[in-house]
Amino acid sequence: MAANDTISDMLTRIRNACMVKHPTTQVPATNMTRSIAQVLKEEGFIGEYEETGEGIKKYLAISLKYHGKNRQPTISRLKRVSKPGLRVYSKRKDIPRVLGGIGIAIVSTSRGVMTDREARRQGVGGEILCYVW
Repeated sequence: MAANDTISDMLTRIRNACMVKHPTTQVPATNMTRSIAQVLKEEGFIGEYEETGEGIKKYLAISLKYHGKNRQPTISRLKRVSKPGLRVYSKRKDIPRVLGGIGIAIVSTSRGVMTDREARRQGVGGEILCYVW
């Protein structure tokens, strides 16, 4: 499968795995998917992630988190914002708050991939990749 939007692909794989309550999911490893996985882990949306495979076929094995006795996924929604056909950029003052701060926006800035909170704190804007809550 040749997906040219690796971020959408990653979000869809995580969303699908959460819906059927898989313990882990695999996404193709790129610098961007690694950075997003790191942010999701720091924010407590996913457990650990590790790189598997070799050469060109590298994958990130992401362990998903659930809570409660019904095993509700920690991630309730993932929404892609900036797409290859329509990029969405924000100045530092205009970075959106997701659900009044309950969720996070993942922003690709000149200082790396970070949450909306972190970008505001550092005073940088960038491309709004996705919302997670």
